[in-house]
Amino acid sequence: MTIPVDDIKKLREKTGGGIADCRKALAESGGDFAKAEDLLKSWGIDKAASKSDRVVGAGLIETYMHAGGKVGAMVEVNCETDFVARTDEFKNLAHEIAMQVAAMDPKDVKDLEKQEYIRDTSKTISDLIKEVIAKVGENIVVKRFERFELGQ
Repeated sequence: MTIPVDDIKKLREKTGGGIADCRKALAESGGDFAKAEDLLKSWGIDKAASKSDRVVGAGLIETYMHAGGKVGAMVEVNCETDFVARTDEFKNLAHEIAMQVAAMDPKDVKDLEKQEYIRDTSKTISDLIKEVIAKVGENIVVKRFERFELGQ
C-alpha cells in the first residue's frame, strides 16, 4: 500500500512520531488515522519500557507558581543526557509536571504518575512521560518534587 506523504506528515504533526514509524503505522492500519495513532502509542510504550533501566544523570529543575503566588511547585526531572534536557519536549514535560504538582498535590512520585493529567484526563502523568520518552529516545524519571502553599 502506498501511503501519501501528506498523510504521513499529518500523522507526524499530530503525534510527534518519526517518519518511518508514521509510515509503518499508516500501512499497518490501512490508512486509518485513529488506528495508526493507537499503534504509535503502543509502540511508544514498548520503547519506554525498553529504556527504563538506563541511568538518568542529567535533567533539570522546574518551578511553577499558581493562584497569584499562593501555591507553587518545584520538580526535578531527570534524563540521560544534557542534549535531551535542553529540548523543548523535555522542558515542556517538566513544566507540565510542576503544574500538575501545584494543582493536584500528589503524595509522592508514584501517586503523581498515577494521576490523571490535568490538561487531558484520558491519560495519566505516566502516559505523558512515556510519550516524551518515545519522542526523545531516552529514559525520563521524575526524581522528586515539593509543593508549597502559603500558610501551610
